[in-house]
Amino acid sequence: MPTSVFEGLADRFARIPEGAGAEAWAGFDEDVRAELRWGSSLPPVHTRFPGAPGRRPAAAETAVALCGPDGRTREVALSYVRGVPELLPLVVVRCADWAGPVRERARSVLRSELPGLPHGTFGDLLAAALLLSGRRHGDAARQLLTGLLWEGPGSRVTALLGSGDRRVRRLAHRIGLERGLLSPGRLAEIAATDPDVVVQDLCANAALATIGDGGDGDHGVVLAPLLRSRQGRARAAGVTGLRRAGRAAEAEPFLYDRSASVRACARWVLRQAGTEPLPLYRAACAAGGGVPDDAPLGLAECGDRSVDVPALWVLTGHERPRVRASAVAGLRRLDAVRVEPLVPLLDDGSARVVREAVAALLPWARRLPADALLRRATADPAPHVRKGALRLLAETGGAAFREAVRVLADDPDPKLRARARAAAGA
Repeated sequence: MPTSVFEGLADRFARIPEGAGAEAWAGFDEDVRAELRWGSSLPPVHTRFPGAPGRRPAAAETAVALCGPDGRTREVALSYVRGVPELLPLVVVRCADWAGPVRERARSVLRSELPGLPHGTFGDLLAAALLLSGRRHGDAARQLLTGLLWEGPGSRVTALLGSGDRRVRRLAHRIGLERGLLSPGRLAEIAATDPDVVVQDLCANAALATIGDGGDGDHGVVLAPLLRSRQGRARAAGVTGLRRAGRAAEAEPFLYDRSASVRACARWVLRQAGTEPLPLYRAACAAGGGVPDDAPLGLAECGDRSVDVPALWVLTGHERPRVRASAVAGLRRLDAVRVEPLVPLLDDGSARVVREAVAALLPWARRLPADALLRRATADPAPHVRKGALRLLAETGGAAFREAVRVLADDPDPKLRARARAAAGA
């Protein structure tokens, strides 16, 4: 193999950053094999490495040999891996090799190198093994590594709870739960903060299971993190747990939560405790300046169209933008949209209100005066107003839409400019 080709591949290995994802190693393996596949038959590994035969090759040289198309070369290269942890992800790849002797040797090398491995390196190997486990011979490395999580020190499991690899993080949480390594309080904190919805649900359900019916158990340490979470799913779980803890009355403030699922859970909890939420919504929406932001939409979700629509129309003129937007969303939910009263909201100073007004008016876009929409799209100083008008014009098409696209193609707002240019090229 020409030295320049080898050096190029070795340099590619050297540029893989520490802690690179599993996909990086699988991709390197495929890239090397693809680049070398069309060459002549490769000689034994010691003659492929630049320099004198018999010397220990550098890690980058060994990495290329581990991924080459010749099985004998890959097998020999495995003998140079011991004591070089940066090559271990490629050993995991070779554990799924299509050549039996390579697979067996790779698995032997991996078993011998695992004891004493730092948690971070172990997590990188596990990520690669989980990625490759779907291959024909890919499950052996996964079984080996997960077996150590089931039987090894708990610190190894807990160290992986924050892994950057989603598959590893989910597996670590499942094993941590099964092994009893996570307290109810920690489960609740994880559910409240982890960005992965699978982990959120897993930990929230496990934490809530520790609350006995009627409130037995330390429910405060479980419910408090869930109820204050920024994650809607976690708050919904916490609200549901209020009933089991005998604290159903505390669900009332969550009737006005920004998350639809949280509002629905709050309504269910209150009903289970004998409290009908509809009168609470009506009272909240009649509170003048004290109307909770999302109370109008909550009212629409359980209200009566013939009774509650007038209150929602009143709230479209509320002093707070979030209440106005929620009222418009509620009217749309109750199929109570009227075009003329909503048109002025297309000029609202709040982008949130304009978005809701546009969404409500889209089915009736052809009933709106095209010239007025064109003026909004091309002359209004507020980017959110121009953006809303363009969206409505896009529903109607025609000359007004084409003119708006032409003008907005040079708009100072980058998002609006990109949207107009994309529409012009469509």
